[in-house]
Amino acid sequence: MSFTIIIPARFESSRLPGKPLMDIHGKPMIQWTWEKAKSSGAARVIVATESVLVEQACKAFGAEVIMTRADHQSGTERIAEVIDLAGISGDEILVNVQGDEPMLPAELIHQVAEGLEQHPEISMATLCEPIVDIATVFDPNAVKVSRDVANRAINFSRAPLPWSRDTFAAEHKTMPTNWAYKRHIGLYAYRAGFVKQYVAWPECDLEHVEKLEQLRVLWHGEKILVLDAHCDAGVGVDTEADLKQVRLLLQDKTL
Repeated sequence: MSFTIIIPARFESSRLPGKPLMDIHGKPMIQWTWEKAKSSGAARVIVATESVLVEQACKAFGAEVIMTRADHQSGTERIAEVIDLAGISGDEILVNVQGDEPMLPAELIHQVAEGLEQHPEISMATLCEPIVDIATVFDPNAVKVSRDVANRAINFSRAPLPWSRDTFAAEHKTMPTNWAYKRHIGLYAYRAGFVKQYVAWPECDLEHVEKLEQLRVLWHGEKILVLDAHCDAGVGVDTEADLKQVRLLLQDKTL
């Protein structure tokens, strides 16, 4: 199996500006992510950025970098530009690894690529993991996913979906026993030709409301394979608090 990883690394993050270059035990965050990607078995790993600073840092540790426009609204749009600039064929499997995932195991990157390769009838695949506490079920930053019998996505939502009527009717909400909630892991594999199709579609109403770009795929009747992750995905960095947690968790890796 051959696949390519593209790591969108936007310097001007709205919540944490300069995020790709933030230091984690002597290395920029993007280097931690790139090293995990390189060990996944990918044929090629490309960092896609709009920032000369990120480009310089990545080239310093040996990464392939492609400069992209600064006006992209999502990482998927940035990947679509890279497909053209790098001459990637339409049937190539691409894995979108976010640059703010320094703990993401290489095993999961390989798993999502392999899952898509084994399902030629589907153009996109992603992962999920169990939710074990009620606070996460109600946390809008934890995206819930529900699936059909063939592990294809029915819906994604920031809300506690599905709503467990009998359990959540109680004043003190507890974990339902009649449904296994799953948290979506924001790791995607798709065929390059499908990415080009996706970015040609306008933002859909449901995507606009939830602020979840994968809903555009379901809106247009396409299928998303959602596999159970083989291992824990680790902590992604969206906030300063996340960064502090990641530094603590990765401390042992530097000893």
